[in-house]
Amino acid sequence: MEGHGLLSMPGVGFIGMLIIGILAGYIAEKVTASDHGLFTNLLVGIAGSFVGGNLARLLNVEFYGWLGNLIVATIGAVLLIWIWRRVVGTSSG
Repeated sequence: MEGHGLLSMPGVGFIGMLIIGILAGYIAEKVTASDHGLFTNLLVGIAGSFVGGNLARLLNVEFYGWLGNLIVATIGAVLLIWIWRRVVGTSSG
């Protein structure tokens, strides 16, 4: 089994992680009808990758490369926005 760091994404480098984070945050922003800036999308996407990656590992779902990481990060980012809205108690982004 390949070891991964805290914020690493299997199969992509650091620049790839940033691009995937921005894309995942952007997709999550559109799916949840939110309105964030580029930096917030990056943060949400990278945090979503961490959440989605851990969730995938718990469910024994394997993901690799750009597409796998993008899907997992996007699902995690959507989940984070959904949880944030439940905690804060607002439906707007």
